[in-house]
Amino acid sequence: MNKPIRSRALTGTALALAVSSVLTACGGEASSSDAKAEGTASATPAAAVKNPLVATFDGGLYILDGQSLKLTRTIELAGFNRVNPAGDADHVIVSTDTGFRVLNATDQALTGIEYKGAKPGHVVRHAGKTVLFTDGTGEVNVFDPADLSSGRKPEGRTYTSAEAHHGVAIELANGELLGTLGTEEKRTGALVLDKDNKEIARNENCPGVHGEAAAQNEAVAVGCENGVLIYQDGRFTKIDAPDDYGRIGNQAGSDASPVLLGDYKTDPEAELERPTRISLIDTEKKKLRLVDLGTSYSFRSLARGPQGEALVLGTDGAIHVIDQNTGRTEKKIPAVGTWQEPLDWQQARPTLFVRDHTAYVSEPGKKALHAIDLTTGKKITSVTLPESTNELSGVLAGH
Repeated sequence: MNKPIRSRALTGTALALAVSSVLTACGGEASSSDAKAEGTASATPAAAVKNPLVATFDGGLYILDGQSLKLTRTIELAGFNRVNPAGDADHVIVSTDTGFRVLNATDQALTGIEYKGAKPGHVVRHAGKTVLFTDGTGEVNVFDPADLSSGRKPEGRTYTSAEAHHGVAIELANGELLGTLGTEEKRTGALVLDKDNKEIARNENCPGVHGEAAAQNEAVAVGCENGVLIYQDGRFTKIDAPDDYGRIGNQAGSDASPVLLGDYKTDPEAELERPTRISLIDTEKKKLRLVDLGTSYSFRSLARGPQGEALVLGTDGAIHVIDQNTGRTEKKIPAVGTWQEPLDWQQARPTLFVRDHTAYVSEPGKKALHAIDLTTGKKITSVTLPESTNELSGVLAGH
């Protein structure tokens, strides 16, 4: 297995999580007058932020205005935290040492909603539902993100995999639930449950299964160490990699395209493989194309554009805009300086987050964050933050 890689992302020993959150003023410096209640804001509610972004740093979270990139609030939260869109226009899911916590990014405060459990893993949004997979317990929680607005924990579907493992799950529009199969030592494939959690399909021809993505016409893929496994219209189809070991562990999908974007690694013994090829998986033709970028990238480099175009942030500092149908690089958009992926997957590296026609790119070496117009290729604005950031996410505008 390649390591450190995202498939190891939440299986290591987590860092300690502080039991209190401190919300600070706009300048990012702590205020002694701020309240220190768990999951609550300071005594004076913060003004709402439009289309906020959330970035993690060593010791907390930054909340930024999605247009100006102004730092509007700092939340102190010790430990290694991860962030994902919750699926609506207000909330972000924060993975902490104790479980998944819900942040109201618009109101700039952690809520009291938490899905407790060791090693919170993948967060998946599809067909109006958000699905959380807790690696340490194998528990799956499904909910409608619109229900988060009530301030109460949503009532939703639950399922527990046969054994705990680093996994992922996704609920389809018809209520079917696809989840991975495996143990802490070995992952083998995926199964599908009907809306009553009764198994209706299974495929164990996907060693090292990791990651998921959904394409146009609800073709759902999970990555394997020898290709990719597609589930669509009630059946599984395996697309083999051209190499005996051809690992696709991270994927990005788009409703605008039947083609999925994936990474591609070929050295099972590498401490850290820095690949230069990406995979384009055509879920209609059931074919896999490899494209050499001429530069390496990391697991935080993959995204999709508004027309389904494949976007990859290379270590050359550019966003490579790739025609997902032909594999041709349409343009390279300068974003950050050149960089190298660190050996430790928890160490900061430039991260790409795309929302509508805007690409947000962090540059931790300069403590910077940039907003780039994908249409013109020009930087909209840039800011310098108090600390270097690691993960970058935000609410889903327009939801």
